Amino acid sequence: MSQIEIAELNVDLDDQGYLTDHNQWTKEIAVAIAGEEGIIELTDRHFVVIDFMRKEFKETGTGPSIRRLTKQSGVPTKELYALFPGGPAKKAARIAGIKKPEGCI
Repeated sequence: MSQIEIAELNVDLDDQGYLTDHNQWTKEIAVAIAGEEGIIELTDRHFVVIDFMRKEFKETGTGPSIRRLTKQSGVPTKELYALFPGGPAKKAARIAGIKKPEGCI
């Protein structure tokens, strides 16, 4: 675990770069992490996914699988990959300030 400054806030990250405490998350942190992931702007559609990920994490203690994400968030698989290219569940989880979803490699 390490502590770094993101969006002028000190946050704790695990060895893979995910926040260890989802309560430290802010939208400013999301924007900064998205930029690190190559996502220039977070749109309303990005936040549909991010908000769904955070809600699921708070209810279950883990992020949703890609299948659950596409079935229940209202964002189709193709759009999900366009919004979060190169691993939408992992990238969305990192930006949402939650742990990497179980089953993601």
